[in-house]
Amino acid sequence: MTFYGIILVIHIISAVCSLGAVFANPSIMKKGTTVGKAKQALETAKDVEKYAKIGSITLLITGLVLGILHPSLFTQGWYIVSLVLYLAIQPIVAYMIPKRAKNLYVMLEQHDSDVLPNHYLPIAMQISKLDNIARGSVFLLIILMSLKPF
Repeated sequence: MTFYGIILVIHIISAVCSLGAVFANPSIMKKGTTVGKAKQALETAKDVEKYAKIGSITLLITGLVLGILHPSLFTQGWYIVSLVLYLAIQPIVAYMIPKRAKNLYVMLEQHDSDVLPNHYLPIAMQISKLDNIARGSVFLLIILMSLKPF
């Protein structure tokens, strides 16, 4: 196997680890129907996020290394659009969603009852909307990298 092939395999594994979390976390978060279950869902999502962060950084690095090894990639529309889209969704998945999830956890820690507080649902809905944006972007990234349409 060539060096390029090894980097490509690492890139694909990184994609599964990082992009897979984007699809897993919304399902995990839907399990939070009580304060106890919501805390557990948030903790599980945070654990999944660790793998996503490692995979995400590795994904970017290996993607750029692939471009350096084959500079013609930097002239391909699908490659450039993929990089731009990837960088555009990073603030959502690395900052906006985790920040709101942390706020939810703090809210739940301060809540005495096992019934979800009134302020929980609006924040959870914000996270859900951001998750939808991230999932749509990931879907588009997978299409671009698989089909290389332009």
